[in-house]
Amino acid sequence: MNISFDKDIVYDEAHALKLDIYRPEKMNGYGVIDIHGGGWFQGDKSKDEDWARLFAEKGYLVIVPNYRMAPDFRFPAARDDVIKAYDWLRGGPFALKGIAAVGSSAGGNLAIELALARGIPAVSWSGMIDVDHFMKVYADLAPVKNTLQNADKLASHQIDQGGPDNAYYKWTVLNYVGDDEEKLKEASVLHRITATAGPMLLINSMNEFSPTDAVIRLEQELVSKGVPVVTKLISGSRHAKGYLPQAQPYTYLFLEEFLGEATVII
Repeated sequence: MNISFDKDIVYDEAHALKLDIYRPEKMNGYGVIDIHGGGWFQGDKSKDEDWARLFAEKGYLVIVPNYRMAPDFRFPAARDDVIKAYDWLRGGPFALKGIAAVGSSAGGNLAIELALARGIPAVSWSGMIDVDHFMKVYADLAPVKNTLQNADKLASHQIDQGGPDNAYYKWTVLNYVGDDEEKLKEASVLHRITATAGPMLLINSMNEFSPTDAVIRLEQELVSKGVPVVTKLISGSRHAKGYLPQAQPYTYLFLEEFLGEATVII
C-alpha cells in the first residue's frame, strides 16, 4: 500500500513539539498514536518509523509525536504532551471513527496514560508501569545509568534485550520523576485506574527489563474496575520491539476488536 509521509508537523507551538503523520492510500477510518520509547529521556519520533508503517499498511492513519524529555522536563510533562497530541488529532480534519494509542517501554507507559486520560484503547509493550512500588522494593539499590543503551545509536529492537537491569530501571524512574514519594505515587498508573479507562493490551516478556509483576498487578486492577484487558506474556528476556514478530498479530487483533470493527475476537 502506498503511504504518504508528512514530517515535522507542529502540534504544540508553546513547546515547539512536532509529530510525523503516516497516511495510507486507503484509510480504514481509524487512527493510531504511536509513542516512542527511550526511558522518557532519549529517542524521538524517527525511532518508530518502522512500527508506524506497519499500522499504516493496515489502513490506520498514524501519528508519531515527540514529547518533552527528562530530566529537563519531568513528570507529568511527557504525559501532558501525548494528551495534547491526541487532542490535536481528534480536533484535526481527519474525521476518524476512533483512535488508539500504542507504545513500547516508556512509550507503553504513555499509551496507558492516554487510556486513563481519554478512555481510548491502549497497547503497551513492556510498559514502564511500576514506579513507587519498585522504588520501595529496591530502596537500597544504587541507581546506575546504562551508557550502552543509547537510543541514538541502537535500533529499538536492540535496546534492553539482556533481561532485568534493576539499577538502570531505577535510574530511569528517578530521572523521570525524582525521589519525592508523593510524586512517585502520582506517576504510577496503578493508583489511577478507574472504570472510565480505555481497554488495554499488555505485552511483556517474562524475564525482561520492565518488571512482569507490575503487568500482573495492573491487569488485576483493571479487572477490579471492569476495564477490558488482554495480557500476553512471552518467554525469554526480549524487551518491547525485540519481540515484535510475536506481539504484532495480537496487537492487530486487539485494535480490530476495540476500535469497533472486529473481525476476530480474542
